[in-house]
Amino acid sequence: MNLIEFGDCRETMRRWADQGVKAQMCVTSPPYFGLRDYGHDGQIGLENTPEEYIAAMVDVFRCVRDVLADDGTVWLNIGDSYAAAGGAQVQGTKQAKGSQAGAWNGETRKPPQGIKPKDLIGIPWMLAFALRADGWYLRQDIIWHKPNPMPESVRDRCTKAHEYVFLLSKSERYFFDHEAIKEPAKGSSEGKRFGGKKYGDSDDPKHATKSGNVSKEYDKANKRSVWQVATRPYKGAHFATFPPALIEPCILAGSRQGDIVLDPFMGSGTTAQVALQYGRQYIGCELNDDYRHLQEERIDSIGRLLC
Repeated sequence: MNLIEFGDCRETMRRWADQGVKAQMCVTSPPYFGLRDYGHDGQIGLENTPEEYIAAMVDVFRCVRDVLADDGTVWLNIGDSYAAAGGAQVQGTKQAKGSQAGAWNGETRKPPQGIKPKDLIGIPWMLAFALRADGWYLRQDIIWHKPNPMPESVRDRCTKAHEYVFLLSKSERYFFDHEAIKEPAKGSSEGKRFGGKKYGDSDDPKHATKSGNVSKEYDKANKRSVWQVATRPYKGAHFATFPPALIEPCILAGSRQGDIVLDPFMGSGTTAQVALQYGRQYIGCELNDDYRHLQEERIDSIGRLLC
């Protein structure tokens, strides 16, 4: 389809559902709680409480479910927030120009009831559990390890160097191409498991291969659940751009060539760029029209490479 529409993603996806649009997978990074004022009515992220934010996100992913294939998956990148004297602060994330943590529309907000200043709110797991309760299968928490995290001048905790990517599915059985994202195997992994011997060299019959005590070499292994991906600035894009390398394995595992990849928070167009790069189609929503030219630039750059 290769389409991005501007406006509230919930309204857009409800219309797509009525039109019978179906995406094979969704990969997205929604606005984090308490981070930035985009200057739009109804924007997600500036709710008064974490509970209101989670309710809005559950509503978004109900709309995602309506346009997702029955064997489709969702790959959801989400960061956490701290309660602060002026509202909420996202850990390890630079504030947007002209924004101030806790000061939204000129109003200074207090931490939500039951949460003390300096408390880690736990937004990612609140959202994951809420989506599970709403019918999604919560399949895995993937740790995005950032080797170059945003510096923090904190002295009473460690600098934040990770976020979550949650893998959720619409159904119990779903499409997942594990072969497409296998990693190079470490040569010493087999020996370490069985006292320095490879499977085929073991004296214990239960460690033998099906073909007998014959040593087998594997050059690929299943992808692990901790992904080390450096953050990458994108000139002209908003600060929350996630790196293409983070979503490449999501798209490769969650879709086939020609499939449609959905991003309800398209931002600067990273999802569209990676989808095209790997022979997929894209469909997305974005509230802020200021990102239109960034999306067009990224999409055009991939088009030139593929020509």
